[in-house]
Amino acid sequence: MRGLELRDLHITINGAPLVTVNTTVAPGQVVTIMGPSGVGKSTILAAITGSLAPAFRFSGQVLLNGTDVTRLPPPARRIGILFQEELLFPHLSVGANLAFGLRRGAKDRRAVIDAALNDIGLPGVADRDPATLSGGQKARVALMRMLLSDPQALLLDEAFSKLDTDLRAQMRDLVFTHARARDLPVLMVTHDHEDAAAAGGPVIAL
Repeated sequence: MRGLELRDLHITINGAPLVTVNTTVAPGQVVTIMGPSGVGKSTILAAITGSLAPAFRFSGQVLLNGTDVTRLPPPARRIGILFQEELLFPHLSVGANLAFGLRRGAKDRRAVIDAALNDIGLPGVADRDPATLSGGQKARVALMRMLLSDPQALLLDEAFSKLDTDLRAQMRDLVFTHARARDLPVLMVTHDHEDAAAAGGPVIAL
């Protein structure tokens, strides 16, 4: 089965039950998880990526395009994630940040990077310091760096929460458009009902 499937994913913290989720995200679909702080939304994403903190334990399965990735190391899962912070490497140029996302064996790396920057409306900035970019430009570079790693699913952890209203709408459109063009299943954690409405998919309330 294609898509991202969470099968009886049950998470505990220090032995106490925290959250249980069962859902399937189809290719090109955006499923939204909403709920108050502390309920376990971001923890679900950490379980999916294989980056749970030591206090947490989980049972169940994470399946991606029919393959059980539950016990694979994080890089092998092919699952991309965007956070509310851009997390660009300050010691690398914009182009070098994008090159970091390229899968091994990629040919014509500079041509790929230049095409990627054109794709997000930032031509000619490959050699610039990320510190010289605006918040919205940094967010676009972070998105493209993640996409260049060729993920098979995308997670959004409050990815738009620090953007102003107009830029938030632009970034939502950019992320959802790129994800749908690639048939990526998207699981989004957010507090914002406008994010959920823009996603247009099912909403899981915790």
